[in-house]
Amino acid sequence: MSSFVAALAVGPIVLDGGLGTLLESHGHDMSSSLWSARLLLEDPDAIRRAHREYFDAGARVAITSSYQVSHTGLAAAGFDRADVERALHRSVEIARQAREDAGLGADEAWVAASVGPYGAALADGSEYTGAYGRTVDELREWHRPRLAALAAAAPDVLAIETVPSLVEVEAITAELDGIGIPAWVSVTVADGRLRAGDDLADAFALAAGVPEIVAAGVNCCDTAEITGALAALRASGGGLPGVVYPNSGELWHAQERAWSGSASEIAAHAGDWAAGGARLVGGCCRVGPDQISAVARRLVR
Repeated sequence: MSSFVAALAVGPIVLDGGLGTLLESHGHDMSSSLWSARLLLEDPDAIRRAHREYFDAGARVAITSSYQVSHTGLAAAGFDRADVERALHRSVEIARQAREDAGLGADEAWVAASVGPYGAALADGSEYTGAYGRTVDELREWHRPRLAALAAAAPDVLAIETVPSLVEVEAITAELDGIGIPAWVSVTVADGRLRAGDDLADAFALAAGVPEIVAAGVNCCDTAEITGALAALRASGGGLPGVVYPNSGELWHAQERAWSGSASEIAAHAGDWAAGGARLVGGCCRVGPDQISAVARRLVR
């Protein structure tokens, strides 16, 4: 049993916050279709410093900058397959370096290799609709090389993130079966359902059927969705620990590439989420180190 899986059984683990959010606050331009993947290629030290900042704030899991790194996405930007493989491996190495910089050991802080959905590579906001027009087999084929490359980099866990549809959950869970690395699967939701309209409990039931999947839940959603999602996870009957890392509460407008609305307080809900079955708690877009520090103060005793 890995130290990460063992820690899940002990109590809540604090995740980091939005990597792109923090990099933007440091003055980096996140407006390109490659998002933080551009810095992974051009300024990896910026990413290492951001990971370190979250560790210093109390996070004990660094989610890598590989969310938007895909063979098709980088090919469109002029990079070849070898470039993609190097970038994926580098994302894991950078997070490990940040953990070491923070003075944390491999049995007390962990690296989660981010696996974004198909829509993230399109950079058109379709991860918030799931309207890809792709079959399970097509999505399996698309995800397979990236999952293999990240698994080869030996992260502590694979973070399958922001999955908007049951079709993509089915594809990814099939590819994870037998991969040999622990994984969590996190879907994105609105009004109590996956963004594509599918039932949450169905997604969680698929996740529970794969031995490598050690947690399931939601991310990149409003804080108001969390309690219902945890109830759906319990109702699915799989017994998986929950993972929750919502957005700040602001709304993302994909066409304008801009946010609107006001932020909500993540830490105020963290205790209730943990009581509801969440074992991995953090933040996604627009959630920075200050909020993660507040979450850590609520959860770590």
